[in-house]
Amino acid sequence: MRVLHFVTGGFSGATQVAVDLCLAAQRSQSMQVLLVLRAKRNTDAARVQALRDQGLDVRVVPGWSHAATIWSLRRIARDWQPDILAAHGFSDHLWGRFAGLLAGVPQLVHVEHNSRERYTWWRLKQALWLDRRSAASVGVSRGVRDRLLELGFARERCVAIPNGIDLARFPADQLQPWAQRAPAIVMASRFARQKDHSTLIEALALLGQQGLRPKLYLAGGGKARLRDQARALVAQRGLGEQVEFMGQVAQLPRFLMGQQLFVLSTHYEGMPLALTEAMAAGCACIGSDVVGVREVIDAGRTGLLVPEGDAAALAQALKELLTRPEYAQSLAQAARAEAEAAFDVSVMQAGYEALLHRVHAGEAVQPA
Repeated sequence: MRVLHFVTGGFSGATQVAVDLCLAAQRSQSMQVLLVLRAKRNTDAARVQALRDQGLDVRVVPGWSHAATIWSLRRIARDWQPDILAAHGFSDHLWGRFAGLLAGVPQLVHVEHNSRERYTWWRLKQALWLDRRSAASVGVSRGVRDRLLELGFARERCVAIPNGIDLARFPADQLQPWAQRAPAIVMASRFARQKDHSTLIEALALLGQQGLRPKLYLAGGGKARLRDQARALVAQRGLGEQVEFMGQVAQLPRFLMGQQLFVLSTHYEGMPLALTEAMAAGCACIGSDVVGVREVIDAGRTGLLVPEGDAAALAQALKELLTRPEYAQSLAQAARAEAEAAFDVSVMQAGYEALLHRVHAGEAVQPA
């Protein structure tokens, strides 16, 4: 079975999922895979080469226009002749499947990576037209699958396959003991409109009014304009000595395994890889109570949930973990155990492999 995965070259969470699926398939030799990335302004040639150095067949198609993307991907698909084309993420799943249709790919699969995408009426009309010509639509969490159903995607073709992470990047013997970890806060997330760095910064300011001044590390790239806005807010609140903007962190797993607290302050998600990675790293985690996040955190057992955009509630949750280290440690230990049981990439790979084999065999994705 030959499977072509098409995804943004922006190295987002969707890109990481496609990469992990390709690497897992390569290790298991369960199928032949080809990874095609749509070029973005921030597509890093070194990261592309690093994937090739791992033995992956990686191609890059132009992204300066949708027509150029479709035409180039069509040519690759006609030459490589996949049995299945899996198109990941909005709006790449549109252009990928249009190219697959033009190339005569037998089966198309759509993977939706977020619970709140920018579907204009015209984009949604295209997506629903493509849905009738696709074998399956995958939501990366139950919440994302349910959102697809709300938008009108066919129930009999919609499935949920939760995202997974490579736990080998977080080996148990390298987890720092709790007492040796820095009592700091980390948020590892790109600066984008869906992320809510400002609420976390405001919560940090509220903690300062209560005499708590932990270090906050903001890791990740993203849009310079939004990062500059966050810097300005930090300066306005007098938090410059507490907050460090780290940019992209090459050894993020190692860094996370040495910190106590992780926060994902966000407006919406699909199934956040950054949060599951923090759980795997043994951090005590707090997340915004939105679709995707609430499927990862079992509130009170593996982490804490706070209302979206509520700085006071986030500050209170942080205070609880900072002042009750035994409780924070218990959440962190439960989070690590949950990551091992539910979020390993092998679980995700098994779900996709079973789905793709059913699609390849022409079988029903799920009972209607």
